[in-house]
Amino acid sequence: MVKSRKRKHVETVTVEPNPLPSVRHSDEPLEKKRKWVNKQRVLIFASRGINHRDRHLMEDLKKLMPHHKPEAKMERSKTLSVINEMCEMKNCNKAVMFEGRKKRDLYMWLSNIPNGPSVKFLVENVYTMNELKLTGNCLRGSRPLLSFDPAFTEKSHYVLLKELLTQIFGVPKHHPKSQPFFDHVYTFNILDNRIWFRNFQILSEDGALAEVGPRFVLNPVKIFSGSFGGVPLWSNPSYVSPAKYQLQVRLAAKNKYVNRIEQKAHAEITRPKDSYKLTPLEEVFKGDPLEVALNLENAKNDEAVKNTQNKVEKVKQKMKKSKLKKVSKVKK
Repeated sequence: MVKSRKRKHVETVTVEPNPLPSVRHSDEPLEKKRKWVNKQRVLIFASRGINHRDRHLMEDLKKLMPHHKPEAKMERSKTLSVINEMCEMKNCNKAVMFEGRKKRDLYMWLSNIPNGPSVKFLVENVYTMNELKLTGNCLRGSRPLLSFDPAFTEKSHYVLLKELLTQIFGVPKHHPKSQPFFDHVYTFNILDNRIWFRNFQILSEDGALAEVGPRFVLNPVKIFSGSFGGVPLWSNPSYVSPAKYQLQVRLAAKNKYVNRIEQKAHAEITRPKDSYKLTPLEEVFKGDPLEVALNLENAKNDEAVKNTQNKVEKVKQKMKKSKLKKVSKVKK
């Protein structure tokens, strides 16, 4: 026999919503729903081989970007394609990688993970916050304003660089580690085919600024279609590698030395063996010395006579003027 189960009677309870306040002042701000929509996360790390100044620059950028995630140094044996996997593990969609060469040259990679594009820069004229010791100061974690040069809209590769820099350096709104206000400005200016980065504190609404630091210059090398690789979309025709530039400097110094040696050799070859045959005492005793002495004395006497005559004429003119004045007074 199958036993029949009795169904329990379930009572339905209606929940009434909380009533709105009877009185509300118009000055009271409404509660806004804060949502962290723009979830940009930037992985900032370096490869082995960077010097102390480059490491300090990386630390300064980490302080300025609260939406970053750190990572240990990458070994030289690993390829750049490994960075995409590292970003996936860290849940990052942007990457900034510093690559050092010869303990002297610094390259910066900016990439959009995982599909690209990516840009390779040569970093020049690096000045960190500790070196500058400027008067500007900004709160850690505050959001920056991004100021771009009007030249970023003139060429297509600059438009791409502007968008990539905006997504990497712009702090997302309502980020958990960010402050909800703006107190500093990042400026990106184009000069001499390079991008000059500066960081300023906003002192007042009038536009008064004070530089905070760091400073560096980005010289673009290539733009790739993929993330840390792919087809090169654009290459800088005016780019000169640091090794080639130093070679040119050494060659210029070498040419200066060679030219100086050649000039010395040419001067020695063309130098005359015998100078002109001159007797320095020939012109001294030309003519009769007594006649020369008499001529000099006569010239001096003539000058003395002329001076006395001039003085006499001046005295006569003064006497005439005084007589004319006396006559005019008598007539009156």
